[in-house]
Amino acid sequence: MSSLQESGPIRREEAAPAGANAILRAALSSIPAWLAAVVMMCVVAMAVFAPLIATANPTAIAPAERLLGPTSAHFLGTDALGRDTFSRIVYGSRLSLTVGAGVTVFSVALGLVVGVFAGYFRAFDMVIMRVMDGLMAIPGILLAIALIALTGASLATVLVAITVPEVPRVVRLVRGVILSVRSEDFVEAAITLGSPIRRILWRHLIPSTVAPLTVQATFVFASAVLTESTLSFLGAGLPSEIPSWGNMMADGRMYFQLKPGLIFFPGFALAMTLLSVNIIGDVLRDRLDPKMEKRA
Repeated sequence: MSSLQESGPIRREEAAPAGANAILRAALSSIPAWLAAVVMMCVVAMAVFAPLIATANPTAIAPAERLLGPTSAHFLGTDALGRDTFSRIVYGSRLSLTVGAGVTVFSVALGLVVGVFAGYFRAFDMVIMRVMDGLMAIPGILLAIALIALTGASLATVLVAITVPEVPRVVRLVRGVILSVRSEDFVEAAITLGSPIRRILWRHLIPSTVAPLTVQATFVFASAVLTESTLSFLGAGLPSEIPSWGNMMADGRMYFQLKPGLIFFPGFALAMTLLSVNIIGDVLRDRLDPKMEKRA
């Protein structure tokens, strides 16, 4: 009996997930992951230090300097209103990261609460999941456009409009994890012994969602940034005077043949950001999922 008791904790320690430092080292063990991390650090630094990096006021209109090519005063030229393209790209990174981070935090928080509730309290599972299925049946971009059309375009409205379609995906993920862990023997034993629900949730169930939620958060972030740019490009997002990569591409499409850089430069910044986030998410998924790691 004593040998069994001694072997139990050892097996649990071996099955326990790696610490944050080990996960970070594993995630950055490949060249693509390193490059993606460097790109994201540059984007974050550009957003944080935008007032220091930008060479001009991103909203200042100068008709006499419209559609200029690269000069010493305007590294990437100017748009049709004479606004500095480089400065607008720099400030556009701030907006994209704000939207991506805000949507990720809100959708993961709401999805975690609703998913845990649906997975643990089976009496409410059917109702909650039918509501989530209904939201997922509506294309996310159409739902976002409808919400913005009803409430008006603002940063808060855009955050809500992009968060609502993302929540059901997080709920389904969390619910699946909770249902899987809830059937484990140690959870059933805790329930049988009369452990408080709060203790069961915080000690046994919620920690098991950290790894999959970490991976899902990276994809939610990328999806939010892309959706915001799409809304702005379609004219359904933030006003065109606000520096946004989507707004810049929308303003430059009429001058694409004359000045292709008006679309290329913000599009390149958007593509590199999305690619970097997705690479980081793929690496984290491979490292945090033992099955994926064995396949690799």
